[in-house]
Amino acid sequence: MKILAPVHTCSIVLVLPSLLAVLQTTTAQKNGISIYSLTVDSKVSSRFAHTVITSRVVNRAETMEEATFQMELPKKAFITNFSMIIDGVTYPGNIKEKAAAQKEYSAAVSRGKSAGLVKATGRKTEQFQVSVSVAPTAKVTFQLVYEELLRRHLGAYEILLKVRPQQLVKHLQVDVHIFEPQGISFLETESTFMTKELAEALTTSQNKTKAHIQFKPTLSQQQKSPDQQDTILDGSFIIRYDVNRTHSGGSIQIENGYFVHYFAPEGLPTMPKNVVFVIDKSGSMSGRKIQQTREALIQILSDLNSKDQFNLIVFSGEATQWKPSLVPASAENIKEAKSYAAGIQAQGGTNINDAMLMSVNLLESSNKAELLPAGSVSIIILLTDGDPTVGVTNPTSIQKNVKDAIDGQYSLFCLGFGFDVSYAFLEKMALDNGGLARRIYEDSDSSLQLQDFYQEVANPLLSSVAFEYPSNIVEAVTRDNFRLLFRGSEMVVAGKLRDQASDVLSAKVKGKMHMQNITFQVESSIAQQEEEFQSLKYIFHNFMERLWAHLTIKQHLERIVSASDAESQDLKTRALNLSLKYNFVTPLTSMVVTKPEDQEQSQVAEKPVEDNNRQRNVHSGGISSLPPDFGSRYAAAPPRFGQPGPPHDRDIFHTSHAIPQPTWEGLRGLPFLTPVHSDSSRVVLLSKEIQTKETTLTNRSQAPFQAPSVMLPMPEPTVDQMCVDIKRSQGPMNLISDADQGLQVTGQYEMEKAGFSWIKVTFEDLQLQVHASPERVVVTRNRRSSGYNWKETLFLDLPGLKITMDKTGLLLLKGPAKVTIGLLSWDDPRKGLLLLLHDTDNFSSHVSGTLGQFYQDPLWGPPEAEDKSKRALRVQGTDYSATRERKLDYQEGPPGKESSCWLVEL
Repeated sequence: MKILAPVHTCSIVLVLPSLLAVLQTTTAQKNGISIYSLTVDSKVSSRFAHTVITSRVVNRAETMEEATFQMELPKKAFITNFSMIIDGVTYPGNIKEKAAAQKEYSAAVSRGKSAGLVKATGRKTEQFQVSVSVAPTAKVTFQLVYEELLRRHLGAYEILLKVRPQQLVKHLQVDVHIFEPQGISFLETESTFMTKELAEALTTSQNKTKAHIQFKPTLSQQQKSPDQQDTILDGSFIIRYDVNRTHSGGSIQIENGYFVHYFAPEGLPTMPKNVVFVIDKSGSMSGRKIQQTREALIQILSDLNSKDQFNLIVFSGEATQWKPSLVPASAENIKEAKSYAAGIQAQGGTNINDAMLMSVNLLESSNKAELLPAGSVSIIILLTDGDPTVGVTNPTSIQKNVKDAIDGQYSLFCLGFGFDVSYAFLEKMALDNGGLARRIYEDSDSSLQLQDFYQEVANPLLSSVAFEYPSNIVEAVTRDNFRLLFRGSEMVVAGKLRDQASDVLSAKVKGKMHMQNITFQVESSIAQQEEEFQSLKYIFHNFMERLWAHLTIKQHLERIVSASDAESQDLKTRALNLSLKYNFVTPLTSMVVTKPEDQEQSQVAEKPVEDNNRQRNVHSGGISSLPPDFGSRYAAAPPRFGQPGPPHDRDIFHTSHAIPQPTWEGLRGLPFLTPVHSDSSRVVLLSKEIQTKETTLTNRSQAPFQAPSVMLPMPEPTVDQMCVDIKRSQGPMNLISDADQGLQVTGQYEMEKAGFSWIKVTFEDLQLQVHASPERVVVTRNRRSSGYNWKETLFLDLPGLKITMDKTGLLLLKGPAKVTIGLLSWDDPRKGLLLLLHDTDNFSSHVSGTLGQFYQDPLWGPPEAEDKSKRALRVQGTDYSATRERKLDYQEGPPGKESSCWLVEL
């Protein structure tokens, strides 16, 4: 971005997944380019999302200014259209075969014009950016369209919207329409910026098959305060949903001569699995990476099913097995394996070949000895952070050796930790062997990323799944056989109907369950299905044909990775022809962005390839790499510590250190990052600000900190309020247990922290768990885990529960007719958490626990005659002495207010 004047940056991100798109328009601080309208319209029809982002800007300056349209979209999405309207003239983006686009690009360079290739890639995103010069008072409309088939992840589809305009926008509107013929089973929203006032701008309407989510804040709702022109919109808005399912052959949906078959049956038992974890412990894994790997592995071992078998292989220059053979996932073996995992240290080279062959031999020997249970599934999970340096180091040779050894018997999943490893090498090795590859990003949530991946493959339901359709009715069917179906995922098959198709489309789905084969049958009325998709408000023209083309191209590109040269060329040709026919920007095509003749710049947009990011943002410390427009937006780069990954897709887990480390997101709102011209004095100021902040934190942590009491508001007509002081380290403690509420609260109290080192709140009826520590909050629902930093605004509206957090670090868990649980974090993560309670009249008569017991018929004695500030208390047969004292009450958050309570010491 080339701007001479001070600027603000306006961003909007839409993720529908997952889909993520970030729209960023640069505007001058005063009388420059400004957005007067910003809209996002997304129609999700039967999992296929069609998203249109429109930005309208005007140049309020008296001179020519440059406006930049910048967005990030999901890696799995395809751009289908882009246009600019300048002075009533439309300048479209033309999608061409990559070589032809490059030729046009080269021609632009030869004419002395600069051509920008758009390639930047984030954790889940790709960046699209176009700049254009705008005359005084002139208006420009940018419009970008992209499409994606949503992937079911751990039982949910997700739509994520990041709202960061950083200025007030007169017309800002987001509409998401969802249409699912199977019926919507649940719908939930989450936000990291929502206030009570702003929540009024959010409306959600839903019936059996349709939902409409609209966010349309007024200018006053966007303002931080009436006397401030700054916007409060700065964070994420997420929609999650799933559809109704049965124990059947799935759902066949038909529209305009095409069909799609979704298969994810409910009620199937989990198949036992034999899993071998192959863990890289080479020197490059030292420090934070090996620590996070140990943490994740210990948690994953806890999640093994009792019928599973497992083993661990660690490798550096040599590979070592934990046990000579697979062992059952018994409590004793898991405990021993955790102890082994906790002692893994990083050092040495990287011998991937020997480690992989050892894992295959381990499964082979167990198979020959008939130690693999009948009907079980065998998988290998490889985690490595670098290329092979010891033994066989040629990637092609390793891939061949592994493929020959596995011979189609087992599934291999490869996790690449960071950017030092060749993702293409791991991807081919995984795809060759019936698995998939995943990059684990170096960040404070790396441990959660590893656990999240394991949850995806933890529960296999079916193996050798094959779809069968009448050949006289369908043609051009996408992939119709799959090695494994996991709980929480979904298989998708699409195809064309022949011209003389019958009135009914039938299908069989065959697979292997534990100890038996199974066949599902399903049929669908073509005429009835065609009727389902007549509401143009919720669908777009020929969406199922485009879904079929999208899926076909994706699968062709995936097959190219492991295909022979001859087959690869054929697949490329077929994928290219479909990309051009349906106007998709894929790795085989590019979009040439046309602009007015007098403009300086001509641009070409290309689909990035994952491995192009190799060794990007890999540092040993110091100053991180800067955004391309850094010089015009910010004066100095904040120091980053450790090895940062690419830009975050979520505002979570920027750091897990005791002293919060500065990051781009964390420093965004600080006063010394106001947009100014770059100069050296600014760098000094930034350095001093960070140093002062760290010194203040250090000094504050050294000051004595008195442990706050746990306040227990008592329901009427009993005593007004109790408070409890815990006088020794205890844990894990059963703090509150109420089966009627479906509520359990446990925690560990540490005197050194003057509070709880962790608290876990479980809502059994909602299958939801909140695990809080002084460093972070992790919310887990249906095996999906999301992590949040303290003091980030959070508004999570679930069926039956609302979770909110404000900038003071007060987290509240509130539901209808439920006790409200509050958790409070302090500025220093070395201090423990405080537990708060509200709405305690909702406790049932069966409540128990160290704190819960005080709500079950407490018997108060009268104040003592000689000292009215003391009285006796009997709870469940135990006598306590209570003293009337004044304590700081943090029920409404910091700084707290002094309150009188009856104090009991435990």
